[in-house]
Amino acid sequence: MARLTMLLLIMAGLAASPVLARPTVALELVLAVDSSGSVDHVEFNLQTRGLAAAFRDPAVIDAILDAGPVAVALVHWSGPDQQRLALDWTLVSDAGSAARFAKAVEAVPRAYFGATALGDVLTLSAGLFGRNPFPGGRRVIDLSGDGPNNTLHGPEAARDFAVASGITINGLAILNESPDLDVYFRDRVIGGPGSFLVVARDYRDFARAMRLKLIREIRGQAVAALEASMPRSGPSARGDKDAQSERRGNQSEDRHRSKKFNHD
Repeated sequence: MARLTMLLLIMAGLAASPVLARPTVALELVLAVDSSGSVDHVEFNLQTRGLAAAFRDPAVIDAILDAGPVAVALVHWSGPDQQRLALDWTLVSDAGSAARFAKAVEAVPRAYFGATALGDVLTLSAGLFGRNPFPGGRRVIDLSGDGPNNTLHGPEAARDFAVASGITINGLAILNESPDLDVYFRDRVIGGPGSFLVVARDYRDFARAMRLKLIREIRGQAVAALEASMPRSGPSARGDKDAQSERRGNQSEDRHRSKKFNHD
């Protein structure tokens, strides 16, 4: 009953959102950052610093200047009762506002260290759009995590509700704990128009993955040519169909190196 009530409140909030002839921002973006028990304090700090670095990156700032202002909210999530709006909706429109948001991201302390409740964080994140004072042309939930759901409510129903409400869900799968998490995210988490998945090998790779993910989300469909011209220092930020083949290629390379080492 409580879950049904929450969904009805979200629906009411979405319906009550102001309709403008021209959107005031190009993108409404909820950044949902994993704070579950599988993420130790070093890894959580790598997430925080990586996210802050992405908003200070010149390529991300250029994307904002080209596409238009972005409204951003930050969620820290873990178990069913361990989720919160860490930073309320913030207007990011230039280098100065992006730097201020990055500083705020770094200043928010960690509050949780519990289960992995993907369905609950998607429900919470979808409900935030109804209270955003900066309505925009696109609504996106950016969910990052390092493990599958391990609580009662899985992500599928919440994903389907969000997509039916006009929200796109993108994923950033961190593979150090669950090597097949990209497949899980592709099948059960992401959804909606233009949805995509980015893979990070581990938390040290998080900053690179988040940077490319933000550029793609902010620029929308125009990012394909940009990604093709950008240098890569790790796995590329391709869509969900390419993520698994990339991971398998890395594993094959690792096996080859291991065999060579043993032979030598």
